[in-house]
Amino acid sequence: MSEDVPVYLKNGDLVKVNDHVYCSPSWDARDGTPYSVGRIMQFLPPADAPKGEEGKNYVYTRVRLAWYYRPSDVSDRPVADSRLLLAAIYSEVCDINQLRAKCHVVHRDKISDLSGWKKRPDRFYFNRLFDPYIKKEFEVIPARDVRNLPDHIRELLISRYEYVVAEKEVIPDLTDHMRLCDNCQGWCPRRHEEEVDSHDVRHNTSAGPKALKSNAPPARGRGRPRKDKSLAEKEENFPVKHFKLWPFRYFGAHTVAEDALDEEDLIFPRAATRQGPKYQATVPPAPDPYNYPPDIEERGGDSTVEVLGVINSLTDAEVAEVESCKKHLTRDPTTASSVDWLTEVIRRFSDAALAARPFTSVNMKSGIRSEKWKKFETAYTDKSFSHEEVVAFEDAIALHGPELRAARDEVPNRSMPEIVRFYGHWKNSKLKEENKRLRTKGPPPKPVNRQYVSEAERIGGLHVGLSDDEGSIVAQPSKSPSCGACRTRESTTWWKAPKGLPTNILCDNCGTNWRKYADLNVRPVREESVPTSKSKAIEKREGTPLAGPSSKRARTSVSVQSTPPPAPSAAPQVKCLACSKQGPLGKVLRCKKCQFRAHCGSIGAIVDPTSVESWTCELCENEETLEASINHDCLLCPRAGPEERRMKPWPPADTLLRACKPTEGQGWTHILCAVFSPELTFTDASRLRLVEGLSTITRHRWTTKCCLCGEAEGAVVKCNECPKEFHISCAWKQGHKFGFEIQPVKSSRRDTTITTTFKGESGCMNALVSCKDHDRSKRDIYDICETNEGGETALQVYCQAYKQAPSNAHGLLRKARRLDNILNIRSGAETNGSVASTPDPGNPDPECSRCKSQFSPAFYRIDSSSVTPSWFCHRCHYETNEINGKAMGMMVS
Repeated sequence: MSEDVPVYLKNGDLVKVNDHVYCSPSWDARDGTPYSVGRIMQFLPPADAPKGEEGKNYVYTRVRLAWYYRPSDVSDRPVADSRLLLAAIYSEVCDINQLRAKCHVVHRDKISDLSGWKKRPDRFYFNRLFDPYIKKEFEVIPARDVRNLPDHIRELLISRYEYVVAEKEVIPDLTDHMRLCDNCQGWCPRRHEEEVDSHDVRHNTSAGPKALKSNAPPARGRGRPRKDKSLAEKEENFPVKHFKLWPFRYFGAHTVAEDALDEEDLIFPRAATRQGPKYQATVPPAPDPYNYPPDIEERGGDSTVEVLGVINSLTDAEVAEVESCKKHLTRDPTTASSVDWLTEVIRRFSDAALAARPFTSVNMKSGIRSEKWKKFETAYTDKSFSHEEVVAFEDAIALHGPELRAARDEVPNRSMPEIVRFYGHWKNSKLKEENKRLRTKGPPPKPVNRQYVSEAERIGGLHVGLSDDEGSIVAQPSKSPSCGACRTRESTTWWKAPKGLPTNILCDNCGTNWRKYADLNVRPVREESVPTSKSKAIEKREGTPLAGPSSKRARTSVSVQSTPPPAPSAAPQVKCLACSKQGPLGKVLRCKKCQFRAHCGSIGAIVDPTSVESWTCELCENEETLEASINHDCLLCPRAGPEERRMKPWPPADTLLRACKPTEGQGWTHILCAVFSPELTFTDASRLRLVEGLSTITRHRWTTKCCLCGEAEGAVVKCNECPKEFHISCAWKQGHKFGFEIQPVKSSRRDTTITTTFKGESGCMNALVSCKDHDRSKRDIYDICETNEGGETALQVYCQAYKQAPSNAHGLLRKARRLDNILNIRSGAETNGSVASTPDPGNPDPECSRCKSQFSPAFYRIDSSSVTPSWFCHRCHYETNEINGKAMGMMVS
């Protein structure tokens, strides 16, 4: 390795071995978490570079870092000091381009002015060590403070290490003066209360009385250090001894002092052995002989053994006959290579061999089998996973890894055994794809490892690291930006904010504090702008740095802890099917019957907090109340086939398309179809019920073919950015973009245009559906479940502003008006010598001039030229029209 090659960061800082640096991947990879702090142990060439002298000419691509932890990373206790770190005897090899900037980490005892040290940027300190394996914290003291050791061990310890790690209760014993035995005057490693071999009781060596210490800082001029810049620089560059790349080793209660003389002795913290009655169970011997009860069949006999296969006991001729018969059972190569199918075939051939039946009698027509340990017959293979279930399963694996219980929560229609079996098949399919790719394209090309061409290039150094603003700066914030922490609206630079804040940007000061120090002083939201249910506690989402009550943050200036956050909320986390983000139960509802999950604000659900766990979706509730049709197909989408209808539940509960609302005609429509169809409205927009206006959708939209499914059935909508037309449900299945955009309104049109405000942006809100291939990076589009400061989703704000049906008439009358417009009854032409008019305010109750009735849903004026108007009721109006063949203008009373 070329140790003489200087390494420079993006900001020009020169870094060397044992320097402390910030390390972090790009913003998207780290998901908004703060920078990590580490010490450079060594610079490394590529992993496949030659060893020895041949590898010295290769350019550094990796770096080994010794990590530091923040207290909030490993503990739930609140820590107000954002500059305090925990050391660790733990290192990792990272990409050298993840180095961000240089910082300084010093032991607490090396700092003379702690308050002044913390006021300077990029300064940290530590006095404890955390071991990530035994999950325990230890004290760190300077090695020169250890006195209760023999001289040769103490001198060796001081010469190798700068610090010693030990348990808190052992520190007083280590730092005391050396204790000697009264008999032999030699050092004894035991405490003076214990008796040891060849030694009597050990006593303390007199050390004189100790001065009492005070926690108050000394007065100026009496030992309290002054803020000296040269002294601070000396503390930053204080030399630290390292032995085999580490400045400390464990020397606590479970260490033998003489082991420190061995260079190969492990330096890691240790714990007590887990042997003895405290950890091992004492099992009494079984009675001999053991007599089984007569009603329990003894296991291990032929009657309790389930034979899986006897192929290995067959003759070669019988095996050849089995193979010949097996080839005629299926012609599908995929089925023939299926593990489940092969297992069942071998089992059935084995049963035939044991029963002395011919092998030709074996068939695979029946998909079920009976097993001795099961009461009912079961299928030998599981039902195939749907596309939506596969996507949900893969998302869960990407989020939780091989934690299959968490994956089971994301696919609620499947049992745990099905999830386990599918996981095995899924891994095999991925391995198959990888092997097929290797056979067709060959192994991926190895990256070209760059070498230094000349000595001048080596001396010029290596420039590495990501720029500090790489991927984290918001180039074009919204028209009225606001910091998610301090709420300021003015900043020279805006940074991306972590999840869980009111806005998705931070000002320059808060952004720097979060990235470097994991410190956010969040200004609480005003109580009058937050619903009552959220004033008690801000619900924590995945990855958010906020977990404390808002009232507590309002009374104290304690900084927010770093990511990983403190202990999550006690409420279980549920994943919404609309935005694929997790939230606590109550904010995200889960149907107790079908396990459908969605944010309550995206489905118009208003639930009492005490009945959250017993909530049921609209379709499951309709199965009991029969309020609407039992046919749950959406009226705006193509009808489902008979195979899909057999799925239980239908629509499936693993997609947002199960969120449906009843229409005014007791039918059903998807919430997405109702919200993103411009003609439709809701009787109650706050609860998204009932859907009105299906008859006003134009004929063109009913007869146009969907470009995604090719069906002409159902109503289509047009992409906002191209001429393509598709069903809304098809667009959702294909992953198209659904959202809302606010367009500014000219001052001349503000009186005639409905405007609304969302997240500080005011204007006309439009519902957008666009193809997934379009570029929307330069547009501010709010997702369906994105919330404002008051906790309302973008879908709620849009529906309440633009989807509420007029309240000046009841629903039946609104439907009659829509039908009149369709049938062109209200034409502007004169009919029978009269035109449409309104009644005289002095005569608010008109009377039919034919039947003398004063009660009718509508009255029709007969003669507009008369001073005293005359009217026909609804019945007489249509009877007269049938006779005269004329249409009249209608007036609603």
